[in-house]
This record gives sequence, C-alpha cells and structure tokens, in this order.
Amino acid sequence: MSTPAVKPRLSRETIVLGVIAFFVMVGFGVVIPVLPVFVRDFGVGYTEVGAVVSAFALVRLVASPFVGKLIDLGGERTILAIGIGIVAVSSAMVGLAQTYLEVLLLRGAGGVGSAMFSISAMSLLLGTTAPSMRGRAVGFYQGGFLIGGMAGPAIGGLLAVISLRAPFFFYAGTLVIAGVVGLLFLKPVSKAVKDAGAGAAAPIPFRVVLADRRFRAACLANFASGWASLGVRSAIVPILVVELLHKEELWTGIAFAIAAVAQTLALAPAGRFVDTIGRKPAIIGSYAVGAVVMLAIPFAGDIWVLIALLCVFGVAAAFMGTAPTASVGDAAGARSGQPVAIFSAFSDLGAIIGPLAAGALLDAVSYPAAFASAVVLLAIAAVYALRMPRQTPAMAG
Repeated sequence: MSTPAVKPRLSRETIVLGVIAFFVMVGFGVVIPVLPVFVRDFGVGYTEVGAVVSAFALVRLVASPFVGKLIDLGGERTILAIGIGIVAVSSAMVGLAQTYLEVLLLRGAGGVGSAMFSISAMSLLLGTTAPSMRGRAVGFYQGGFLIGGMAGPAIGGLLAVISLRAPFFFYAGTLVIAGVVGLLFLKPVSKAVKDAGAGAAAPIPFRVVLADRRFRAACLANFASGWASLGVRSAIVPILVVELLHKEELWTGIAFAIAAVAQTLALAPAGRFVDTIGRKPAIIGSYAVGAVVMLAIPFAGDIWVLIALLCVFGVAAAFMGTAPTASVGDAAGARSGQPVAIFSAFSDLGAIIGPLAAGALLDAVSYPAAFASAVVLLAIAAVYALRMPRQTPAMAG
C-alpha cells in the first residue's frame, strides 16, 4: 500500500514574512503620494522634492553591501527587527519635522532601515525554504507587498485630508505592527532552517557564490528589472499617458492599479512554474516577453492598448521577481545575507540610473529610444540566462 503524497506547504516563516511585507507596504504606500506635497510645504523647489525621494533609494543602495555583514554578525531576525525600528522612528520624526533638512536626513536614515529589513527578510525567506518551494515562497512574500501597495495610496489620500503629517504617523504604526509580528512569530534561524528541511550545510563562501552563473544571471536580471520596472516604466509611462495619449493623470493610476492586479494574480502560477519547470526557462521567457512589451509601449495609440500591455508586463514581472530570487537561494544556500545584499543592490542601482538615462534619451531623442534602454537590458538578461545550468529545483538543493 503506497503512502499518499504530501502536498508541499509554505513554511511558517514565509507566511509571517508575507504578513510583515503587507504591513510595511501599506504604510509605505500611504506615505509615497503625500511626500512630495508635504516637502513642497517647506517652500522648496521640485529639485529639492526629488532629492528627498532619491535619498531613500540612494542610501538603501549605499547601505546594502554592509547589511550582509551585519546579518552574519547578528542574524536575520535581529537585523530585520532593528531595520523596521529605524524606519518606524525616522518616519514618525518626519511627521514632526520643522525644516526641509530634517526631512531629507530622516528619509535617508529610513533608507538604511529599509535596506536592513528587506535584505534580512529575503535572506531569512530563502534560508528557511526548501529549494522545491522557493519560487512559491518568494511569490507569496511579494504578494504581501503588492496587496499592501494597492491598499496604501487609498488610505493615504484619506489621511491627507486630515493632515499632511498624519500619513507618517500611520506608517510608523504599521511598521510597529510588522516588527511585533516578526519578533513574536519568527523562530530562531537555525530552528526554522531545520523545521523547513532547507538543509544545514556549511555556509558557502562568498567567492564561490560570485562565481556561480546562477547568481550572476540573477544579479543581471535584477538590474534589468529595476531599470525597466522601477525606472523606465514608473518614470516615463505617466508622461506618455498625459503627453502622447492626452489623458488625465488619473488614468496613470488606473493603468498601474489594473497591471498590479494582473501581477498579483500571476504570482502563484509563476511560483509553481519556477519550482516545477525551473528558474532558467522562467527568466529567459519572462525577460524576453518584458523586452517585447517595452518595445511596444511607446507605440500604443490608445489608453486601453497601453493598459493591456502593462498587464502583460505585470504577468511577466511576476516571473521576473520570483525566478532570479529563487536562483540566488540556490546559489547561496541557507546563509545568504551577503549575496542577497549584493543582489538587492543591483535592483536599486537600476532603479536609480534607469529614470535618469530614460529621461535623457526622451529629451534628446524620443519615447521609443527611452524605452529601448529597457528593451536592451531585458534582452541581455534573457540571453545571459542561457548560460545557467540546466537543473530542476530539486537538483538545486
């Protein structure tokens, strides 16, 4: 008599981290629409507003390589809690700030905490998940971010009616909830790894991880994704909607919201594909599709065509988010703090350079040229992934 197969289940750490991601992103989504208006209240120009927005991402990038070392010293759970605490305190203090300089410095401090939280959370997620479940675990975690990100702006709009400072206190509150959830429900890393069956092998030397083609392909893919998604798409599509399609700014929010729903719905199938078919075909296929969509977007002559293209890109982005991250876990093993920090920095670098390069190309050449920068990088990531070894997720373990 054969024993019935046990259906794979997400680990306790994955579920807890997904809940934490939701609360973090709800608060972040509340603040983002209000922040530029709040900064303008200090009597500064648009350049100074941009500096506050960029400070968070820039400090995240600078801090990322050091976070890996902190995780090696203090452990993922500790660094995660400290990082959330830093963002919570800095956000509450932004709500109390009386000068522009205070806001700028406090947002920069928040970037340090954000790097500590995001890198330690992803390292913990990968380290406590068996290779055969990494794609689904990453998809669930990213789903928490996406759902929180969709809910946040609506709440932020309501709070802004009360006060422009209220969203920052709300953000601090959601971060406190996230931190408490982490401290109460995340187990010590060594016990979580054992319970998840993720393996207790000795840490893989960082130089070995750097030489692994899976890790290199994942970093290149993350750079291209940051450039295309967080850079070109977020920076240029709103301008395209207003100047080329002659629609009100409201339509940009509608288009992005519909695309976010498509991406959220695609996360579960993407995770299953990454775990059963493999990381390599997921990266090759999704980045190739993403390149084609980016090539087509500047030629969309109608808002509904644009929304359809953004939805296709959202589905591809579900694969683009899960497959490279799972590949980092395969290459780095259970103790992946420093590799995850470097992997994360590539996305931040793409998100910082992408808008600048695309904006310069738009000023000097055209919309197709601006989107072509993303097309080239996405295509390069897909081609480089051909060098990844042919293996199943089970073989990766």
